[in-house]
Amino acid sequence: MKSVTLLIRPFNKLKIMKKLLSFFLMLTVSLCAWAQPAKNDVILKLNGEELTGKVLKINDAEVEFSYAGETLVYNIKKSDILKITYSSGRIEVYNKPALPSESKSQPAPGNTPASGPGLGDHHNKVAILPFSFIRDGQAADEAISEQVQNETFSFMSKHAGIFEVLNPRTTNALLIKGGVNKESIKGFTMDDICNILGVEYVVEGTVTMNKTTQTTYQSNSGSSTRKEDDKDDKQKKTYNNYSYGTATQNYSTNLNLNIYNDKGTTVYTQDRTSFWNTQDAYKNTLEYLLKRSPLYTK
Repeated sequence: MKSVTLLIRPFNKLKIMKKLLSFFLMLTVSLCAWAQPAKNDVILKLNGEELTGKVLKINDAEVEFSYAGETLVYNIKKSDILKITYSSGRIEVYNKPALPSESKSQPAPGNTPASGPGLGDHHNKVAILPFSFIRDGQAADEAISEQVQNETFSFMSKHAGIFEVLNPRTTNALLIKGGVNKESIKGFTMDDICNILGVEYVVEGTVTMNKTTQTTYQSNSGSSTRKEDDKDDKQKKTYNNYSYGTATQNYSTNLNLNIYNDKGTTVYTQDRTSFWNTQDAYKNTLEYLLKRSPLYTK
């Protein structure tokens, strides 16, 4: 009997060790899964608004949604949603910006407006108007307005996707031919502008910059006296030090961005104040708003 007992004990120890190993493995996996932050679904609306939380249910016309950390349920219309990026990484596109040029009838031969191409040629074309630039309550010169226009074109053309973005030089030439300038543009609707430029979408914006405070950097130093020995006698010499100061002007910058289609409908409008206080702070704000527009493609 003793020999049998000695054989059984090692077997039981091995069995117990296997169970313990399995237990610790499961515990480790559970802790890792628990430690990872929960990912959220993100709804991107056509107006650029982002909703972060959980998609609970999808109906024929609406999406039931709850914000992260909340239990209140909201109903979001599908017609207002551009896309949903689920926590799994899957992207589902629900509603592209309206393409009104597809539903518009073609103009009869000979009736195409002389100021621009026919409406059938507008599809997926985008033009950027010179930006309004207001500095300390005064309108800046055209050079600055066109500079922001060119910066917008440079960024959008890199992320155009299916869209064709007109070169600003072409846009400005067509505006001049159509009789549109800074003073007369108020007399044109956005569908008029689209037709003159032969595009489906028009981008316009306003940069408002105002001086705020000044940041001063100063380095002060006084005079000092020390004795110096020479061959004959001791002398005192006084050395004068100087004070240096520099001042940096700070600015508050706000950017308003709008996109219209060739029906004159606003498809995107956003307003944002720049985080930075430098003169070129509008550049980061401009890219931030363009990335959230329905015309942006990664």
